[in-house]
Amino acid sequence: MLKTLRQIARIGIITEPPPAPDESLRQLEAMAGEVRDILGRALCIRAVDAGSCNGCELEMHALNNAIYNLEGLGIRFVASPRHADMLLVTGPVARNMQLALRRTWEATPDPKWVVAIGECACSGGIFGESYASCGRVANVIPVDVAVPGCPPSPTQILRGILTAISARP
Repeated sequence: MLKTLRQIARIGIITEPPPAPDESLRQLEAMAGEVRDILGRALCIRAVDAGSCNGCELEMHALNNAIYNLEGLGIRFVASPRHADMLLVTGPVARNMQLALRRTWEATPDPKWVVAIGECACSGGIFGESYASCGRVANVIPVDVAVPGCPPSPTQILRGILTAISARP
């Protein structure tokens, strides 16, 4: 241990230079301001897994990491549909989830937005409509924005969220 401390004292602390200013951060500030202008407060999202493989959920949860900084934009996830402004729905709607999805949509106060995330939520995917699946989310509740992809990237999901809130006041 003493040898290591002597080496640190001899060499000193070596760090990387600070990064250059990033103009894209100013765009993020503008987006955060746009969200607050439209809603007057933070956008609260309730995520609903209607029967997906969890690929879309992984990409959706990536929005909370330091790269996308969803909280910094004034957008956050909530646990109750009663506190939500938007529903993010993934997967084809399983027959067992049909009533739960409908109740979640009804519990969300107006104005509310619904964004279908992933190919399965947009079109039913490889599951389609069958005895076990209602197919796409629009077969059960009204959808405002559909974000296709299997799974869509976090950037595409964020673009879908911003498209939904800017589409109507």
